[in-house]
Amino acid sequence: MTRWRCDTWTCTSSKKRSTPKPLCPTPRDSNLSSSPRWPLAWLLSFPLLPSAGAPGDLHHRRLYYRRVEEGKQYLVLCRRLVSLNEEFISHKSPAAGFDFTSGKKIEQKLLDYNQEAERFGGYAYEELSEVSPDHKFLAYTMYDKDNDYFTLSVRNLNSGALCSKPQAVRVSNIAWAKDGQALIYVVSDQNKRPYQIYCSIIGSTDEDALLLEESNENVYVNIRHTKDFHFVCVHTFSTTSSKVFLINAADPFSGLTLVWECEGLAHCIVEHHEGFLYLFTDAAKEGQEADNHYLLRCPVDASFPSRTWESVFIDDQGLVVEDVDFCKTHMALILREGRTYRLCSVSLPLPAGKGVVHLKELHPHFLPLPKYVSQIAPGPNYDYYSSTMRFTISSPVMPDAVVDYDLSYGKWNIIQQQNMLRERTRILYGTASSATISLNAKSGESVNELKSDSDNLWNDLSEFYSCEQYDVPSHDGISVPLTIIYSPKYKKENQNPGLLHGHGAYGELLDKRWRSELKSLLDRGWVVAFADVRGGGGGGKKWHHDGRRTKKLNSIKDFISCARFLIEKEIVKEHKLAGWGYSAGGLLVAAAINCCPDLFRAVVLEVPFLDATNTLLYPILPLIAADYEEFGYPGDIDDFHAIRNYSPYDNIQKDVLYPAVLVTSSFNTRFGVWEAAKWVARVRESTIYDPKRPILLNLTTDIVEENRYLQCKESALETAFLIKMMES
Repeated sequence: MTRWRCDTWTCTSSKKRSTPKPLCPTPRDSNLSSSPRWPLAWLLSFPLLPSAGAPGDLHHRRLYYRRVEEGKQYLVLCRRLVSLNEEFISHKSPAAGFDFTSGKKIEQKLLDYNQEAERFGGYAYEELSEVSPDHKFLAYTMYDKDNDYFTLSVRNLNSGALCSKPQAVRVSNIAWAKDGQALIYVVSDQNKRPYQIYCSIIGSTDEDALLLEESNENVYVNIRHTKDFHFVCVHTFSTTSSKVFLINAADPFSGLTLVWECEGLAHCIVEHHEGFLYLFTDAAKEGQEADNHYLLRCPVDASFPSRTWESVFIDDQGLVVEDVDFCKTHMALILREGRTYRLCSVSLPLPAGKGVVHLKELHPHFLPLPKYVSQIAPGPNYDYYSSTMRFTISSPVMPDAVVDYDLSYGKWNIIQQQNMLRERTRILYGTASSATISLNAKSGESVNELKSDSDNLWNDLSEFYSCEQYDVPSHDGISVPLTIIYSPKYKKENQNPGLLHGHGAYGELLDKRWRSELKSLLDRGWVVAFADVRGGGGGGKKWHHDGRRTKKLNSIKDFISCARFLIEKEIVKEHKLAGWGYSAGGLLVAAAINCCPDLFRAVVLEVPFLDATNTLLYPILPLIAADYEEFGYPGDIDDFHAIRNYSPYDNIQKDVLYPAVLVTSSFNTRFGVWEAAKWVARVRESTIYDPKRPILLNLTTDIVEENRYLQCKESALETAFLIKMMES
């Protein structure tokens, strides 16, 4: 499956998995899950996932889903047959039994993560999981926080027992082969560099076979299987070169076949469809650096020296292909025109003999979308033979909508979406109230031009909260996208407090999804703003590169420009602006208050990266090439001076009044808790003390991101802090 965001449902690999984990955790929930971040009140059900199956095998297709049991901390993974969906019930024991009271079958409980927590010291954090193609086994990796690595386990889904092998540690990727009889996995070294590929035959007593070992310490290894399970793709990459190999999934011991290579670090994802290989990449094109991804294809049976990859689409300067997904009958494209996202499908196979064409010549069908879409994330879409694809649609003024689009018949279902306007949420899968609407969009017609009675089905909150977009000139004249949301009912001219979010690192999109905890601020008249500064995503590779390494100050100045814009335009009242940053966004916001401490009244920094100089010079945690590419190589004199200029810890002003600050971090070693402690101590020591502007440090022993109760407590703490600081 050619998609870029890894989820916790399957290990179908992604753009995120093409590179190792960066030094800084990515924005909350954006790095590990394409599922929405559900609020605590929603405990009944999670999206149902149609499983892969052979063509026509409708009676044996299964729905895999996760749900939360009342009073339990962690999720439970379950499944039921698609054909008998309505005949099953949940929350009953024994699992996979029969309930005589209701006269219904009981779902099969596959994995209880509350029990997994007992195996791993009271903590359950899963990074990868994938059900075998024959539905007999589940391979998954769990985080061992005592040893700071991920442990691989394989569970027999019929008996519920753990398999004796493979049981490996420091596993970074998994992929099934031989129709579920073999599991291929990647092992990392002590520095967390993925470098070895093993193949394990399930049920065999033989030792796992080593398929590849990369001895070059600068080269990283990643694997994924194609959606049809014909091949396992191996991506080896460094800052100087990238290569893609194929392993025949039917015979994983037959060796690796090179199908693509290029100079420099490039994202390379290969998919197979009916005799053709499709490559989605951002590699340099004809010697020129590509600003965005593009799609290539070639026959699968071509030999490498003579293999010719041809473009599928003619470049369109105004249209960017952000993501691609495949099924047997269609190709789905996530497109972006400026700030506007679009979603369309193209029938497969592509016409023969046409060569490179404009997208419109393939008669794409554009799918309905709500207003103000900020992100479209492909779901697992595990069933290659199904023409129904799942996407999560995000907007600043709409709770995330999990939507199934039937690409063959032009219908769509809102599978799940929180309804903020009612006491309960809408859980529509398999019920008569399911929203099924035919697609009437003509080829090329903009989704925003669609006029139908279906607008109210999105649970759009734009009736209550307004969304506006601005282009803010930065210090060098570059326009920085700024998105704001507010309640017209409570907004007052030049009286509103405001909260400005920023991230600006690793080329990642700023998370502008609706979050229910923001409602408390919006209903108190707050303006919530999102600054898409350089260094982040949404503007191509150049936008990312213009905000990293020696150009990192661009990100910081962009953020300051957006803050000043909010005040100068009287969108936010002076001395009532707060900043919020997570991880690398914490560096951004902390550096901004070093430059302009009087610009902000309060700041929230979550697990922030604050001591860039010392961390990059003397890494206690293992660093990877992506970290140095992002923040700079201290051994390079220009990079070193740039790091010293922006590093928050090294640029705290003396005898100056700073805004109130709440810093949250974790004792878990993945986050480097000492950075937050050092920074807070120096700010307290160096700046002017004001009891109305406290510098607070909140530490936890667990990773808040994977603990839903701690998430709610932390959100409540942050909200209370912001409200209190604005009132004082």
